[in-house]
Amino acid sequence: MAFRADEAATRGYDEVRNYLVSRHFTTAQRTQSEKALRAIIEEVGPPVDSYPTWHPLVAQHDGRDPETHPSERTGYKGLDHTRYFAHGFITCPYVNGDEVIASAHRIKCPPGVSISAERLDAPFYIDNADPILVRCEWARDLEVNHTIPKALAVPLMLEQEVPCWHWSQRAETWETMRPYLLGQPHGSRSSLFVTQDTALAIKKIYISLVESGMFGPLKLG
Repeated sequence: MAFRADEAATRGYDEVRNYLVSRHFTTAQRTQSEKALRAIIEEVGPPVDSYPTWHPLVAQHDGRDPETHPSERTGYKGLDHTRYFAHGFITCPYVNGDEVIASAHRIKCPPGVSISAERLDAPFYIDNADPILVRCEWARDLEVNHTIPKALAVPLMLEQEVPCWHWSQRAETWETMRPYLLGQPHGSRSSLFVTQDTALAIKKIYISLVESGMFGPLKLG
């Protein structure tokens, strides 16, 4: 089935809304929560399932063990009840909101990128949660529908993948690497993070790296 970004974004919104906008909230709370959620999506992009390994929100990880979700392994502390968006995430700990914010501000970013974190005024998940919005802020403009331009996505991908030649013994196929390099949800040629043109560039460059032999023989099966 062809990947349809609009349909994937709508499905993601329904899931995130059902999770973060509690049915136990009062009518006023639900209205406030839904309004805030729509504003956040307008700012940081559609809900997603996981990030490309090169995305600044998860890029601070051990290169031997790529990560696609924010966690302690990517430098964050205190995350709980978390939902993801293309350029940010909402986490709803019961305690340690300050710990989340402090850890997010310590994340190391490449030039032209910064990560911020702040408490949200609207209720999310449950009454006594402490909802925090963590954002990835780009110095350059993003493309249509919050997708990351090729001029940013390609060098970020290379910064993640090229150092692997120091220890890699086998090269992974593109089919194996596609969710790691395009994020999820994705199709065969695009995702909610990158357009078809950018995804094709990432694929071509990754395959060229594999064909150079720098990662070792191709892993099959």
